[in-house]
Amino acid sequence: MLVRMRPAHIALAALVAAVWGVNFVVIEIGLDHFPPLLFSALRFLVAALPAVFLVGRPKVAWKWIVAVGLALGVAKFGLLFTGMDLGAPAGLSSLVLQVQAVFTALFAFAALGERPSRRAVLGMGVALAGIGVAAVDEGTSGPVTGFVLVVAAAACWGVSNVLTRKAAPPDPLNWMVWVSTVPVLPLLALSLLLEGPERDLAALRALDWTGAGVIVYVAWITTVFGFGAWGWLLRRHPASSVAPFSLLVPVFGMSSAALFLGESVSPPRWAAAVLLVGGVALTSLTPRRTGGTPKSLVREAPAPVSSMGPTGEERPA
Repeated sequence: MLVRMRPAHIALAALVAAVWGVNFVVIEIGLDHFPPLLFSALRFLVAALPAVFLVGRPKVAWKWIVAVGLALGVAKFGLLFTGMDLGAPAGLSSLVLQVQAVFTALFAFAALGERPSRRAVLGMGVALAGIGVAAVDEGTSGPVTGFVLVVAAAACWGVSNVLTRKAAPPDPLNWMVWVSTVPVLPLLALSLLLEGPERDLAALRALDWTGAGVIVYVAWITTVFGFGAWGWLLRRHPASSVAPFSLLVPVFGMSSAALFLGESVSPPRWAAAVLLVGGVALTSLTPRRTGGTPKSLVREAPAPVSSMGPTGEERPA
């Protein structure tokens, strides 16, 4: 059951979704300035420092921070940034990444024994049909490799969601800041190995105001502000009231990509969007009952750390 939110809180939730959606356009711009793995490492470095001095000590065990840092920060964002660098469009990436809700439900069933409802299973099928339509459309109009890497990023996001559920962090902002400390060195090492020190040094030497602004946006606006505001809303409203706003992320992502990057949205891509968003809504926003208490699967977005986006945390509805 959805609970009425104050207009100011509704506006804040929509603003966070907009910030996470526009983040994909900002990533696209950033990839013109940095190699993808270096870009991702810089994003986490700036997000974590000096924020670690503002949020206090970690409130969960380090094993969970490290595990999610590797799954979300290194695997998910490394694959996402690389996939977009290889040609996956920003708008399509913001849409396809939402299939993480399906992966989360599947992994939660395998690892936690959480059996999805029939409605959730139907939602998974609808969302996967949307991925199929998007894949066919992308295969006929652009590079498939980037698309596949974005889907793989969504799967890694699903793994991190299940790990986050196990960790049960009490403070989302504290959690995301400390998770952001983990990927920095692994991503820098991978960048030096795969992208080369010459390319990395050239990007750093060519740093301009646009490149610096991109880093600040993806680190502080989408992560520190986005997750801070989202966590603040979740502490004041049931998850079932807040979570639906995350479905606006691909809407803002696709529309901002069309507006600022000139990305066209073909009829098959519109069909994929309807199927994917509808399927994700059925999958992730289906009420569950545990011991007589309704619960909803919350997907804390983008972003990033989406964007980071929704992270699949379960809270009382």
